[in-house]
Amino acid sequence: MDRFLEMQTFAAVADAGSFVNAAEVLGLSKAAVSRHVADLETRLGVRLIHRTTRRLSLTEEGEVFLARSRELVAGVEAAEAELGARGGGARGLLRINAPVSFGITHLAPLWPEFQARYPEVRLDVELSDRIVDLLEEGYDLAIRIADLPSSTLVGRRLATTRMVLCASPEYLARHGVPREPGQLAGHAKISYSYWGGGNEWSFAGPGGEVRARIDPRLMSNNGETCRAAALAHQGIIFQPGFLVGDDLAAGRLIELMPEYHALELGIYALYPTRKHVAPKVRAMIDFLLQKFADTDTI
Repeated sequence: MDRFLEMQTFAAVADAGSFVNAAEVLGLSKAAVSRHVADLETRLGVRLIHRTTRRLSLTEEGEVFLARSRELVAGVEAAEAELGARGGGARGLLRINAPVSFGITHLAPLWPEFQARYPEVRLDVELSDRIVDLLEEGYDLAIRIADLPSSTLVGRRLATTRMVLCASPEYLARHGVPREPGQLAGHAKISYSYWGGGNEWSFAGPGGEVRARIDPRLMSNNGETCRAAALAHQGIIFQPGFLVGDDLAAGRLIELMPEYHALELGIYALYPTRKHVAPKVRAMIDFLLQKFADTDTI
């Protein structure tokens, strides 16, 4: 039996939480996965996994062996990536996670050109505004819009976007125009539920930082939903410029309190911290850097 395959299978079972899920990840049958793990336990002379009808758990020996197995699997993957990089071949499945609105407006038009350049790369693009765990969920690359990128990942900045406080002219005509953050208390707010500031909107005013506590009339985990509510004259939103820029230019939305500068966020391409980057990941990063090279603020 291939010892590496046994260790790879064992690590997949531990990460996936079940033999069935591991079988799907590895492209093997459940019976094959069970056999590989059983053969590994027999060869080592110890039990690595406690099996019950409800769940799996690692034994103490299994925890120790899992760490070593992961090191070995990661080492083999790194070696393969290095050889692939020397050959210059970008190929295989590339899994990308990106925010919904940004993914639709700024990334979706780029994918055909990328695939024309790299026909051997297959793209699996998932749009989600939640913060995913790249390693745990198996993504090769993530696009994130944040104040600072995660310290556990490697990040390349593509551009920046400025947060904008705005509302429709009709809403402001009915309810008045707030002149400073303290006046937001009397207005209807529409809040993005994944906003990193929680229930506060922050601004840099003439006298320093000002925080406005919000009690939203409407909350959504999607920026387009917040924008649609503002365009329907339902209240004030705090959204990135790439989402509301066209509305501001057309007069459908009006920027509020411009003397109170809102936060600028970086738009980053993030990937797991590894010594050797797979050619398909490097190709995508270089491609995105090229496409956004002339873009500073969106």
